[in-house]
Amino acid sequence: MLKSALQIPATFDESGVLLPDMPDFDLAQTLDCGQAFRWEEQMDGSFIGIAHKKRCRISREGDAVRLWGISRASFEQVWHPYFDLGRDYAALKRRFSSDPALARAVEYAPGIRVLRQEPWEALSSFIISQNNHVKRIKGIVSRFCELLGEPAEGGGFAFPSPEAVASCSPADLAPLRAGFRARYLVDAAQKVVSGQVDLEACCSLPLPEARAMLTRITGVGVKVADCALLYGCGRVECFPIDVWMRRVMERLYPDGLPDCARGYEGIAQQYLFHYARTTGLGTV
Repeated sequence: MLKSALQIPATFDESGVLLPDMPDFDLAQTLDCGQAFRWEEQMDGSFIGIAHKKRCRISREGDAVRLWGISRASFEQVWHPYFDLGRDYAALKRRFSSDPALARAVEYAPGIRVLRQEPWEALSSFIISQNNHVKRIKGIVSRFCELLGEPAEGGGFAFPSPEAVASCSPADLAPLRAGFRARYLVDAAQKVVSGQVDLEACCSLPLPEARAMLTRITGVGVKVADCALLYGCGRVECFPIDVWMRRVMERLYPDGLPDCARGYEGIAQQYLFHYARTTGLGTV
């Protein structure tokens, strides 16, 4: 198993957590690649973000990664799973590299990891992402959290709960400047709160059933559902297709992804998506 075989060494002191040898974790490639929208790069190259109602500053120190002000309990319960630190990405990259195009994508951005976000946050974020660009998505998400989120541990605001959103009308979300997406967010929240959409169940249901449940939400199609499943439910076999990935598939994989990606299609997709989006597929 590639998920649980890796033990990440960590040291804990008054400054937080130090991960001493992390060649498979690039902060910019992971936190600024379009899979999460609550991380901001600082002048010193560190990133500050909020997840699971907790604020974190993370920085690179040579081969090491430091999480500032994080306790052992918070690291083990929140940040270790969030950064997918139990998965052996080195082994995955060796596996993917048996395919020439995937090998180039892995070599181009070897530090990508797929984050394990809260299912509700991932679903809402990708509802907001529809027909949108990253800077604007981040702005809407930030205003969303300021409007309806509770104070987060360490500062800032947590992502709004579905209960907080379900009690709103689309007009109440006008400060977000989210346009038609406000109606979708309210409908999503109401269906989650009522139990019509069970996000916890989506983490284990067969993929067709999980997709069908999520697409009950107004405005949620297969692509948004697959993003919620991959980034929020840890369904790494799920493979979202957007305009960039459609180009990748048409040009490189008209018959589907290679066998080396089987079971981990969502992670393979992240390497391919980043490569395609930043190079324009000019060198594959």
